[in-house]
Amino acid sequence: MKTLYAGKTKDVLLDEASGAVYLLFKDSATGENGVFDPGSNTVGGSVEGKGKIGLKISSYFFELMEKNGIPTHYISADIDKGLMEVRKVTVPPLEFVLRYFTAGSMCRRFALEEGIAFEPPYLEVTLKSDAQGDPLISERLCLMKGLLAPGQYEEALGLLVKVGEVLKKELATMGYRLIDFKIEFGYDENGNVMVADEITPDIWRIQDEDGNIPNQIDCAKMLLEKIG
Repeated sequence: MKTLYAGKTKDVLLDEASGAVYLLFKDSATGENGVFDPGSNTVGGSVEGKGKIGLKISSYFFELMEKNGIPTHYISADIDKGLMEVRKVTVPPLEFVLRYFTAGSMCRRFALEEGIAFEPPYLEVTLKSDAQGDPLISERLCLMKGLLAPGQYEEALGLLVKVGEVLKKELATMGYRLIDFKIEFGYDENGNVMVADEITPDIWRIQDEDGNIPNQIDCAKMLLEKIG
């Protein structure tokens, strides 16, 4: 297969014979200095089997989104090969963030205490740019830069809230409280917006019943036991 894009934790591949597009889930994990952190912009290490576990979890949640009427780019998954077949979409360099509680970079940026509840949830959109430190970006700037078409910004925010509702409810049944998460959206040739990339512990923070916030590696192992 031809590599279209090599990312930190996944590669985008094209089967030139069939035209099918796949995501290859890798064993690398974000973090710094050997400490894993889903909010980091660098690769902190590698864990054997992480890619396949992440693919299984992502497939579970993508299928859950589809059952709840939320459009996604997900088609199917081959766990043994670590591959997810996806619809062809344009994914702009944007991350859509939903926060139920203050945590992580928000606390550092705005000198806030951890754990302050947001009601309704707090929404942010950031430009994916390591060099620029992933700055916040508005709808107007997205339109100026040609990243989105008119209406897609608000459509994505609406889907973001719906994704949060489904994630929050499902994780609660497993005994976890969703703190925040970041997700990517893509759009097809007709401009239809849908959830893209992945839905794994690499994109969220959760808290267990004892108040602990597990890193993405431990969280994936915990969730794998829940979903089978």
